Amino acid sequence: MELHNGPLDANEIFGRWLDEDMQSNYGAFIPFVGIIRSEDGIDALSFDIYEPVLKKWFDEWQEKAVGRGAIVKMAHAIGDVPVHTSSYISAVFSPQRRVALELIDEFVEGFKANAPIWKYDVKDGKRIYAEDRSTPMDGAGLLS
Repeated sequence: MELHNGPLDANEIFGRWLDEDMQSNYGAFIPFVGIIRSEDGIDALSFDIYEPVLKKWFDEWQEKAVGRGAIVKMAHAIGDVPVHTSSYISAVFSPQRRVALELIDEFVEGFKANAPIWKYDVKDGKRIYAEDRSTPMDGAGLLS
């Protein structure tokens, strides 16, 4: 799990991940890139992250993936991310294509539903809580 200030450099991150795991004999590498869309007059989205809960969630996912012979990787931005740049990147490496395809879908959807990340619209330099773009965390109590 990687956290970066500002937008993510997908080429650098994917290149590094490929270099790290190219000799691991995985037959599939399935990446996902989340890109900030230009909508509702925003200039950017901004993100706050509660890292201890995110790390726990990611570690549990890593165990689940390893149980299926795969690994997951993830990077997310903290702070402001302008439109048309990346805020979220994930990937699955697996010996089998089908496992990788299933895991990337489950991982991205699980992230959307459970990650302790708060989104803000950035308009004219102001951060405005993006309640309509935020997903309450399952079982989060006060955080939901």
